Amino acid sequence: MGEFLMLWLRPVVLLMVAASLAGCGEEARRERPVTLVKTEVVHTQPRSTVIRLTGDVQARVSTELSFRVSGRVVERLVDVGAHVNAGDLLARLDPTEQRADLVGAQAALTAAEAQLRLATATYERQKTLMASGFTTRVAYDQAQEGLRAAEGSVDTAKAQLGIAKDALGYTELRASAAGIITARNVEVGQVAQSAQSAYTLAEDGARDAVFDVYEAIFLIPVGSDTIKLSLVSNPAVTALARPREISPTVDPKTGSVRVKLSIENPPPEMTLGSVVVGEGYSRAVDKIVLPWSALTADQSGSAVWVVDPKTHQVVLKSVAVERYETNSIVIGRGLSVGDRVVVDGGKMLRPGQVVAEAGGAA
Repeated sequence: MGEFLMLWLRPVVLLMVAASLAGCGEEARRERPVTLVKTEVVHTQPRSTVIRLTGDVQARVSTELSFRVSGRVVERLVDVGAHVNAGDLLARLDPTEQRADLVGAQAALTAAEAQLRLATATYERQKTLMASGFTTRVAYDQAQEGLRAAEGSVDTAKAQLGIAKDALGYTELRASAAGIITARNVEVGQVAQSAQSAYTLAEDGARDAVFDVYEAIFLIPVGSDTIKLSLVSNPAVTALARPREISPTVDPKTGSVRVKLSIENPPPEMTLGSVVVGEGYSRAVDKIVLPWSALTADQSGSAVWVVDPKTHQVVLKSVAVERYETNSIVIGRGLSVGDRVVVDGGKMLRPGQVVAEAGGAA
């Protein structure tokens, strides 16, 4: 009897358990409602890379000024930052030695001219006597040769006098052009050697914006050859510039390449040495751009929630962010055009959760 009762109760218990499990499933479904999110279909749009560089303003022509003779510096008239005009006196050497050479050259010229006068008189006398037949041919030839030698001596003395005058003039260092003194390498009392740089002169006129950049930047296709410049101290002061010179070599110390941009109509505020920012744009390329709110993370790094179009369930998908912008991110890889991505409301999502568009059906 007991055995018969057990056989009769077993199906009843199984039905009760099944009903209980069914009730739990319905309760679980009620506990996991559809989540409302905002989504966006992935598409591409043209995107340019902003290239910003920092450099300074330099003169296109910069000249090293130096004395052409050696001597002790006795006077220095200008300093760094001074504006000079062509011909202005910058510094002076002790001219004692050069003046002595000038006096000696003048004396040598005076002696050579006296010899020339004597040789000229002798030649004229021999010429007259030769015409009358009262001298020999040998005496006439000697007088003629003496005259030529005296003329040569006078020419040599004049040349030496000119060299002495130039040497005396070289004791004064003058500006070769109008510009600004950017460096000084001499002091009063110092013995300056010839050809030693005494001043550096940045000549007035054209100005360049000079940048030291890494060579990888040349791999970016440039959209325009016009660069916008702005002062770091006053960004409202701007100008346009174009590439003028790119160094063919890499600086071994910094690993950078020097680029010079010609500034078009530089404003007065862009003085020599001013720090400027150059801004340009790369050629537009189609890129996947998403709002920054779409970005989340997984164990591998950056990720986004992607909605399955059939089941409306979300899956976490790893992506590579190429660039972060003010209100958006540029995706390098990980997504395809047509994917639907959660751009808002993804903070509380979990894999496999069913979502629906806010304001629409699941």
